[in-house]
Amino acid sequence: MQNVTDLVNQQLDALLYEESDVIANMANAAALLNQSLDQINWVGFYRYVPEKDELVLGPFQGKVACMHIKNGQGVCGTALSKGEPLRVADVHQFAGHIACDSDSNSEIVIPIFKNGQPLGVLDIDSPILDRFSKKDETLLTEFVKIFCQHID
Repeated sequence: MQNVTDLVNQQLDALLYEESDVIANMANAAALLNQSLDQINWVGFYRYVPEKDELVLGPFQGKVACMHIKNGQGVCGTALSKGEPLRVADVHQFAGHIACDSDSNSEIVIPIFKNGQPLGVLDIDSPILDRFSKKDETLLTEFVKIFCQHID
C-alpha cells in the first residue's frame, strides 16, 4: 500500500510555485494526491463559508459528493470544529457520518487554517477499512501547511 510520502509534499511545493489562487491550488493538490495514493476512492477539498458556518464542496477527484456540510457535522465538519485532524478507521461506526459514497469505509480529514482562520478541510476516503496511518496524518498535515504557504 502506498502511503503519503515526503516526496509528495516536495512535489506539491514545486507544483504550486508562484501560484496563489486557492481554487487552482486545491484542484492541483487534489489531482496530485489522487495520482500518488493507492486504495483511495475520493480526495478533495471542502471550503469553509463563514456566513453560513458550513463547508461547501471544492475541487476534488472521485465520484460526485455532498455539496454542503454544516460545521460540526460528519467527519469533515467535526474535524473543522475541533481544529484537528481526524482519522476514522470505519466510517460506519462514526456517529453522524455523512455517507456520500457507500463504497467508502475509512476516511482522513485535515482541517485547513491560515492565520488562525478556517479555510476548509482536505478530505480523503478509502474503500479499505483502517486505510490511514498516523504517518499519513503527519505527512498530510505537512501537505496542508505547504498548501497554505501558496495561497493568499
